[in-house]
Order: sequence, then C-alpha cells, then structure tokens
Amino acid sequence: MVTITPPENRRCERCGREDCWDNGNDNWTVAGEHGNPFCIHEWNINGTYSPFEA
Repeated sequence: MVTITPPENRRCERCGREDCWDNGNDNWTVAGEHGNPFCIHEWNINGTYSPFEA
C-alpha cells in the first residue's frame, strides 16, 4: 500500500500567503498573513517534491 504525505507548509510566490497542513482537518490552514484574496496562488511546491512514501 502506498502512503501519500502532503507537504507540511507552502508559500505563495505571488502574494506571500503561507499555509500549514492541518492533520486534524486533512486540509490547509492559513498561517500568518492571508495574502491577496484575489491571487491565483503559485505555491512553492515544485516537481522535486514527492508525496509518496517508500
């Protein structure tokens, strides 16, 4: 069985919004500034990140 592990935090490269992963809700929560509410977020998670555990 494969386990998928999301990143623990992410930051928008456009507006600076920072989110943290909330294990209790299985969802992202805003950490710190909310950033621009109209931003189409460009998260700093790129192709080098692998969500699969071996």
